[in-house]
Amino acid sequence: MDQELGKSKKLVSICETQPLTVYGLSHLLASTQDLQFGRAHNTPAEWMVSPQSDQTDILIVDKALGAHAVLETLSRLPGEPASMNSHVPAVVIWGISLTEVEALRFLQAGAKGILRKSAETTTVLACLRVVAQGRSWMQDSVFRDSAPVEEQLRCDLTPREYQIMELVEQGFKNREIAEQLGIRPGTVKIHLKHIFEKTGVRGRHGLALNGLRQKGVISLLAS
Repeated sequence: MDQELGKSKKLVSICETQPLTVYGLSHLLASTQDLQFGRAHNTPAEWMVSPQSDQTDILIVDKALGAHAVLETLSRLPGEPASMNSHVPAVVIWGISLTEVEALRFLQAGAKGILRKSAETTTVLACLRVVAQGRSWMQDSVFRDSAPVEEQLRCDLTPREYQIMELVEQGFKNREIAEQLGIRPGTVKIHLKHIFEKTGVRGRHGLALNGLRQKGVISLLAS
């Protein structure tokens, strides 16, 4: 029976340099029946060459290791398993401080979870369980200043404004949007100003966040 339970548990590995944090996470997961603590690694590169990398279901990476290390790890992991026998872990980025810009950048690069280290244990477990199901998750306190865009507001946008908003939500910059649509960057700025006025969203990162919400790409839980 215990052997069958062990097989059904999701293996969680972590890239973290704080021993006390590692101990706290291992102690937390030991109290669950669906999550199992694997092993701690100092860096994502160390995890990648470890025998456990092929068995890891969820990989937690500390943002303090550096944005470059985080993004490099995400870029080296395929978006989908190459075959039925291959394995791609869901990556959760956590840190003491996370800005909206950083969080969106990580999500767009392929991260499945965004979490603050100050989160309650119930929030940590909720995040791990959601990403274990193949869905994306982020702690809403990271985006506390962003308000959802109502669907009717989107309907008030012109076809060109909607087109630009879609590209912003996909992470395109103004110059890239201009090249894509064959217009000037200054024209893109004017359209964005109108979009912000109509939707009430502050900034392009708020638009990107709301795009992820509207499409059901992410789940949000309060801290």
